[in-house]
Amino acid sequence: MSQTVTPNPATVLTTPRVETSPGNPIGEFTQETLALTKRLFIQLKRRPSSLIAGVIQPLMWLILFGALFQNAPQGMFGESVNYAQFLGAGVIVFTAFSGALNAGLPIMFDREFGFLNRLLVAPLSTRFSIVVASAIYILLLSFIQTAVIVTAGAFMGAGLPGGLGLGAIAFITLLLVLGVTGLSLGLAFALPGHIELLAVIFVINLPLLFASTALAPLSFMPKWLQIVATLNPLSYAIEPIRYLYLHSDWTLSSIVMEAPWGEVSFGGALGILAGFAAVALLSIQPLLRRTFA
Repeated sequence: MSQTVTPNPATVLTTPRVETSPGNPIGEFTQETLALTKRLFIQLKRRPSSLIAGVIQPLMWLILFGALFQNAPQGMFGESVNYAQFLGAGVIVFTAFSGALNAGLPIMFDREFGFLNRLLVAPLSTRFSIVVASAIYILLLSFIQTAVIVTAGAFMGAGLPGGLGLGAIAFITLLLVLGVTGLSLGLAFALPGHIELLAVIFVINLPLLFASTALAPLSFMPKWLQIVATLNPLSYAIEPIRYLYLHSDWTLSSIVMEAPWGEVSFGGALGILAGFAAVALLSIQPLLRRTFA
């Protein structure tokens, strides 16, 4: 025979109430961002093929193109000792660019599988942690891939910049990846599905590579392609890195590129990259606010 237990009113009234104090917004944002970043790395651990392919592909470019032009006359590619030294900067930048261009794919798949909707209704301190986590994930992957390419290039005769030069390469990669990641995340929220996003990636990936100074100097290009290459942000990442490989005594005032409209200094190239990153990140803010509203 069951009995109904009635709670003692005195006990209920005398039970202390636990008040929830407002948390630290910065601490909550950091915790959410780290948790979402960890989730992306768990996915990478379960499917490491994307990281492996992202390392193998640029290595193949470096090996095959380096072998293709190994008998080119010295001085054909500027001050470079060999084509591997000339190509190394282009491979580093193209690797970082390709990885950043794919930054929107995890967000797009979360949209299609419904996980993004769960995140949007979750009690997050700010939904921008979703975007920041994706950016951190892509940045760390880009640095891993860049480290592999720099190491491989050193063994292939491209040389190795000094400690300050390696720091400059990391900073240049950071600026480029931030800008391209911002554009990719914007496309992930603007386009209807991953088919359309992949189509955009395929359309702009290789043309931007060939319309830059990654594979050939500006002097090899026709006039119209020189103009296109100087409008391409990849060129302003490639030329400073290439200069770092060739000169150990670089400064911000060092001339790294002779553009059709004038000389471009090391600091000027960094400024253009910083402006590109700022414009890209600011341009997606209205779209993110509408999405997260």
